Amino acid sequence: MKKCIILANGKPPKKSIISFFQRNGFDKFICADGGANSALKMNLIPDAIIGDLDSISSQALKKYRSKTKIIKLKRQNDTDVEKCLKYVIDKNFDETILTGVTGNRLDHTFCNLGIVIKFLDKIKISLVAEDSFLKLYKENVELKTFKGETISIYGFDKKTKITSEGLKYELKKASLPFGEKESTSNVAKKKNVSLKIQNGVVFVIRDVNFMIKHDLF
Repeated sequence: MKKCIILANGKPPKKSIISFFQRNGFDKFICADGGANSALKMNLIPDAIIGDLDSISSQALKKYRSKTKIIKLKRQNDTDVEKCLKYVIDKNFDETILTGVTGNRLDHTFCNLGIVIKFLDKIKISLVAEDSFLKLYKENVELKTFKGETISIYGFDKKTKITSEGLKYELKKASLPFGEKESTSNVAKKKNVSLKIQNGVVFVIRDVNFMIKHDLF
């Protein structure tokens, strides 16, 4: 499977988090425009930098010009993150992790959470924001976990039903419509948690540092 990390221009994760996912098969590293500035600070070399290039610093451009594929796309009908996603989809990547997609702009954060759903049928997308790891699931899933891990689950509408096995607060054909009900800070009781998801999708959010410590990816 072809896997990559996309670093955008929001608050970046720690370099150790990026290194963890690189060791787990996400060996291609792509920056969305100003994400290259964060890569420069972490002394990372992207395989590609993609976007309208209005946020990348002159220092980063100079550093990467001879080392990295730089693709300038001026179109304004999609974001730089979407430009990166369309690029990796065209290159037949199977899975990606979005990083640097949250920060002090709530609208950007909301947009990037929506992108996870928007591209659902084209590529598997996870998202890392500070200490959190978010992944979208549908149908049935087995989570490799560890007793005591905090796991939060969020749905979007009443028609989506979730049934769990292995959580402290089990869900039995429960709906978790956004703004009405959620399963925040639930707790794993054993090494595997099963989720059966009917008629929709859910976000599952976990502590990325806990996942790294217990090698749960």
